[in-house]
Amino acid sequence: MNVQTTRFGIVEVNDDRVLNFDSGMLGFSSYTSFVLLQPDEDGIFFWLQSIEAPELAFVVTDPQIWLPEYEATIRTEQMESLGLERIDDAQVFVIVNKYDNSLTANLQGPLILNLRNQEAMQLVLAEKRWTTRHEIAQLTDERSAASA
Repeated sequence: MNVQTTRFGIVEVNDDRVLNFDSGMLGFSSYTSFVLLQPDEDGIFFWLQSIEAPELAFVVTDPQIWLPEYEATIRTEQMESLGLERIDDAQVFVIVNKYDNSLTANLQGPLILNLRNQEAMQLVLAEKRWTTRHEIAQLTDERSAASA
């Protein structure tokens, strides 16, 4: 399948790589189909690209790269909805944003992906231990922000 993007042009992806967010994501509930794009083999940042809207994409990363003790608490009914038997079967990502001269991660709204069946959802964690703007990196200049 060909996916139109504003950042990378047309990208070819296998149909089995389409992630299904049944309820969409916070603020974007009408968009339910995404693909995960990896700009380079060694990268730690990915693009979660909407299939329905070329301009809608989020930079995401694995939170444990930055914060090894991070865990997302998922309820039994959420695991069932995703078809997960164990949380270890899921891949967890967080959305990355540029805020002032920092890159921040939304640790309160992790994305849980079941890569076996391509079901996904965004959680909203009630635990106040995590923030929506957890700093993961300082930017030294504008060129650094462009590479994120």
